[in-house]
Amino acid sequence: MRPRLPSERRHSNLIAPTKNGKGQVVVAAKQLIAGSEKHFMNVAQVTVRGSSVTPAQIVSELQSLVSLRADVDASKASTKAKIANEATQMPALRAFMSAFVSVVNGAFGSSPDVLADFGITRKSRAPLTLEEKAAAAKRASTRAARHTMGSKQKQAVIGDVTGVVVTPVRASAPTVPTPSSDGPRDERGPDGCGGAPHRVNGVQA
Repeated sequence: MRPRLPSERRHSNLIAPTKNGKGQVVVAAKQLIAGSEKHFMNVAQVTVRGSSVTPAQIVSELQSLVSLRADVDASKASTKAKIANEATQMPALRAFMSAFVSVVNGAFGSSPDVLADFGITRKSRAPLTLEEKAAAAKRASTRAARHTMGSKQKQAVIGDVTGVVVTPVRASAPTVPTPSSDGPRDERGPDGCGGAPHRVNGVQA
C-alpha cells in the first residue's frame, strides 16, 4: 500500500520539530533522514512548502543542516584551542614587543619622523595655561616658605653636631668600709689570749 504523501494529508507537515535547540534540531534532522531513506525512496516526488522535491533532495537538504552544525562545532573547538594558545603565549610576546619599542625609542628618540615609520608617536606636553602657571608658582612659593622637601632632598641633608662635649661614664671603684674608732677594742693579752689579766703563783701576768 502506497503511503499517503504529506500533500494528501490535511493539517500535517513533513518537518515539525517541537524543540528549537540547535543540537536537538540536528538530532531531529538525522532521524528524518533515516525515515526518508526507509519510507520515501519508492516515491517519485514529495510536495514540501508548495514545491515538488525528490526524496534525494529531501535527504540532501536535511544533510546540509547536519553538516553546517558539525562545521560550527568543529570551528568552536578549534577556536577554543586557539584562544587558549593565545592566552598562553601573548604575555611573553607583548613583553618582547614592549622591549623592542624601548630599543627603537633609544635609537631614534630624537627623530620623530623615523619613529613614525615604526608607528611610534611621542606625546608632547601641552603648554601650561596662565591659570596652571599661577598655580604652579603658588605651590613652589608655599613649599619654599614651609621649607618642604622631597624624599631625595631629605636624604641629602646630613646634620653636624657642634659645641657638645661628650664625657665618658666610668664605673666607680667599690668602697671598702674602715673600722670605726668607737668600735670594740681587742682585749687579747700579750699571749694572744683574750680576757682580763690573771695571776700565776701570785704574780700578775
